[in-house]
Amino acid sequence: MEKTVGAVDWDGAVNAWHVAGRVYRIGRREWLTAEGWRQAYDDGVRTVVDLRNSREARRRDTDPAVAESAWSGVRIISAPTEEPDDSRFTAVCGPYLNDPAHYLHNVLLYPKKFVDVFRAVGAGTGAVVIHCAAGRDRSGMVAAMLQDLAGDSDQLIADGYAKGARGINERHRTHGPPHARERYLDDAELTPLLEQRGRTVVEFVRELDTRAFLLRNGLSAADLAAVLSLLGSRVAP
Repeated sequence: MEKTVGAVDWDGAVNAWHVAGRVYRIGRREWLTAEGWRQAYDDGVRTVVDLRNSREARRRDTDPAVAESAWSGVRIISAPTEEPDDSRFTAVCGPYLNDPAHYLHNVLLYPKKFVDVFRAVGAGTGAVVIHCAAGRDRSGMVAAMLQDLAGDSDQLIADGYAKGARGINERHRTHGPPHARERYLDDAELTPLLEQRGRTVVEFVRELDTRAFLLRNGLSAADLAAVLSLLGSRVAP
């Protein structure tokens, strides 16, 4: 079977994709095997930015047993994008973020958190991986902002979201959903949903204006230039 454009095949990685330049996105890093970590390292990965909350960052019994030495030489930075117990967040997003219609609300609630995310990305050495739990929404939200900075077209941004959503949907098909709020969607249901949500992701970044938002909320010009360099952006800082 031909590999989907942009797919990353580090061993054990779930929902792993190239974003732009030297930036990648994946689902939980705990799904990587020791061989997967070696492959990521060989591909230049030296920084992993974890977008999850601290209570999510743990190994599960079903995860591969991997010694910490497997990611020796890779810096892991915690940079959560939300406060899951904040009533302002849950009133709109529910118990967790699972719809691009809520991305703008999330970002505007916590501007400093997103500055921290992008500062961590820009400070990364080598290639950088961003990840959340499923690799769909928190990763998709930040990936769309990165693609916006990289100067990607509306179609590429929508496609980026769709790849992440399809990737975790396939995981649900093969392994079952992680909880009752998630389920596998067949293509007849998934395709129109992704068309609508892809448009919503594009509307999110175009309304936000990632560059202006980050600079307005404390990201320095030097930090922005570092992110743009990592993305291989031809857009001037």
